[in-house]
Amino acid sequence: MIIFMWSGPRNLSTALMRSFENRNDTIVHDEPFYAYYLFKTQLNHPMKNEIIKNYPFTQNEIIKKITKNPKNKIYYQKHMTHHIIKNTKLTWIKKGYNCFLIRHPSKVINSYIQKNTLRNINDIGFKKQFEIFKKIKKNNSKFTVINADDILINPIISMKKLCKKLNINFSKKMINWPKGKRDTDGIWSKVWYKNVIQSSTFNKFKSEKINVPKRYSKIYDESLKYYEAMNKYSL
Repeated sequence: MIIFMWSGPRNLSTALMRSFENRNDTIVHDEPFYAYYLFKTQLNHPMKNEIIKNYPFTQNEIIKKITKNPKNKIYYQKHMTHHIIKNTKLTWIKKGYNCFLIRHPSKVINSYIQKNTLRNINDIGFKKQFEIFKKIKKNNSKFTVINADDILINPIISMKKLCKKLNINFSKKMINWPKGKRDTDGIWSKVWYKNVIQSSTFNKFKSEKINVPKRYSKIYDESLKYYEAMNKYSL
């Protein structure tokens, strides 16, 4: 089966990819549309030219690869919603099971601005994630929403629920994995994956009140609207 896991940046997406990759029956794909996104937008991301040089950046080539169902394997794909830009085809999402990994926008924004310049809501993916979510619902396709905080609060229960929705067996290997880099990590891992490379399980949940800087209040308010609409369906 093919799993499309949709999330924005500064979520639990890479740790969740580690969790699935540690299963014996799963192969993973790290951000298939990243090179495409950089090629089309020409945004000045770290390693931009190297990423474009090393990965497919045309839609047709990417779509052909991510919709090919491997035999006897789960094909788990970590997709960043902000990589899906105007005129990006989305008919292919019917060929897999779509999951939506969400995280409260206050946490996403405060994490994002530590390393990035937050220009608008598109940078953190909530709007596009909700558009894809609505598209799946409109098509009456099966979907799952999972909240990153729920995973951190109780990884075993959350992963068991997720596996049940996906109709796959839960594996204890999803809770702990070996530290270190992976060949399956994008080459951008040297910039963004420092913490997860050192991890061997999900982080402990921290209950904390986060205040979003006022200059991001408009982005926060709109993101919160999309987050709350999707969170109603979370496991």
